[in-house]
Amino acid sequence: MRIDIITVLPELLKSPFEASILKRAIDAGLVSVHFHNLRDYTSDNYKSIDDTQFGGGAGMVMMIEPIDKCISKLKSERDYDEVIYMTPDGETLNQGIANQLSMKGNLIMLCGHYKGVDQRVRDQFITKEISIGDYVLSGGELGAAVLCDSIIRLIPGVLGNETSALTDSFQDGLLAPPIYTKPRDYKGWTVPEILVSGNFPKIEKWREEQALEHTKTRRPDLLED
Repeated sequence: MRIDIITVLPELLKSPFEASILKRAIDAGLVSVHFHNLRDYTSDNYKSIDDTQFGGGAGMVMMIEPIDKCISKLKSERDYDEVIYMTPDGETLNQGIANQLSMKGNLIMLCGHYKGVDQRVRDQFITKEISIGDYVLSGGELGAAVLCDSIIRLIPGVLGNETSALTDSFQDGLLAPPIYTKPRDYKGWTVPEILVSGNFPKIEKWREEQALEHTKTRRPDLLED
């Protein structure tokens, strides 16, 4: 998989990809991530990427020209499955979206800033709009990092245990059940006996029941469908 991220703050984005699972995936050649500074595609001496709104109003708007130049250059070099715009009014990211995108080959992510991008960018270039929640950030970079992490960890070979991602919360529409590790008894706080029984069919049934109860308690909205 190749991910190209268009941003005005590439330095803000780089650190998450220089550590942990993301770095391991990049070093293993399972994914490549490339940052493109939008100011490199401007045509004036000030490297302007934004201007005032037509019709008046507070806040600046990212201009279409540098975005067009950047996306067009990338598309001239390879085909892309999706051109994603990170925006508060996009589709809210969930596990299903992460699963779908993890199976793609090449992705472009455009990070918004200010009041957002000229609407013509969204009309002409963007194939998918994604939000990471109902709140506004200073820019789309942190959202892009979250999206990348949610996608990359699902690529086969990235996680040490291939089945680990399959048992995450939301994969089956439920939250994950409680989990425990050693010691079995800590200050009198003990692990449920079923988990040390060795009866794996009963353990799986217990986990299913706990996941359902956990979801009912914390996220009943997930059960509405």
